[in-house]
Amino acid sequence: MRVLVADDHDLVRDALVEYLQSSGFDDVRAAASLTDAMRVVEDSGSFDLVLLDYNMPGMDGLQGLHRMIEANEKRPVALLSGIAPRKVMNEAIEAGAAGFVPKTLSAKSLVSAARFMAEGETFIPLEYHQTENHNAPELSEREKEVLRGICNGQSNKEIARDLELQEVTVKLHVKTLSRKLNARNRTHAAMIARDRNMI
Repeated sequence: MRVLVADDHDLVRDALVEYLQSSGFDDVRAAASLTDAMRVVEDSGSFDLVLLDYNMPGMDGLQGLHRMIEANEKRPVALLSGIAPRKVMNEAIEAGAAGFVPKTLSAKSLVSAARFMAEGETFIPLEYHQTENHNAPELSEREKEVLRGICNGQSNKEIARDLELQEVTVKLHVKTLSRKLNARNRTHAAMIARDRNMI
């Protein structure tokens, strides 16, 4: 099964690609913008599923979705997002999206959703049936600095060096901010922060 993941955030994109590859998807490609994604499709043919970050460069709202559906020969194209409102999700589905995938999904759920959509089904996350409350939690200035380091792909040791802290202190901040963000791990925290424009 061939999947294309297009997201302009390296950490998010690499994590998604790794999830899919480790779950048996035999050909997973990556792109950092809509332009790059269109080029990949043009060069290598259509994919069983294309996952497009709703907020990446070149998307221009749902215009990018329309363009990719045409380029991918009307095969499944879904949107990735962290905090897009239900209205956007509904418009995307009406416009022909195969689904609307929150980046907060667990790896297992993401893989299941990808298989589901590649088979021609439409995926709508359970959370969109429940709530649209996306109030950003309050982080301390130090937590924001640590989170910025995580988003930049730095290790705890590197963050500790830059902020002149002990590594154990950074680990504590990571644990605290992850709990505030309801994040499962560092990568998840970075995904949430980026989609909520917290950094």
